[in-house]
Amino acid sequence: MTKVTINPGACGFIASVEVQKEEDSSFSVKMVSDCQMVQKMSGEIGSLTMMDAFKRQPENRVFKKAAACLKHAACPIPPGILKALEVEAGLNLPRDCSITFDTKKDQK
Repeated sequence: MTKVTINPGACGFIASVEVQKEEDSSFSVKMVSDCQMVQKMSGEIGSLTMMDAFKRQPENRVFKKAAACLKHAACPIPPGILKALEVEAGLNLPRDCSITFDTKKDQK
C-alpha cells in the first residue's frame, strides 16, 4: 500500500490518500479529508488501473472526477492521487514534491 498526505494550502483540508494494488491488477483508492468535495470525489473514483497513470488530463479518470467534484481548479489532490498510483504500480519512486512560494522581495 502507498499512502500520501496532501496539504492543499490555504483551505486547510489535509487529505490522506491510500492506494492499494488488488489481486486483479486494479488499484483501490481511499481518501480521508474534511473537504466534502474530496469526499465526493473519493466515492466516485473507487479504483484505478495502471494505465490511468499514463492518460493525459482530458482523458484521465482522476482529472475527470476532479472536474466534476472540485470547485477549485488548482487543488493539488488529483496529482497527489496519481503520484501515489505511480509508486504503488512500481512506475515511480516515493519522493516528496512541493510547490513553494517565493515571498521575498527582490532586493537590489
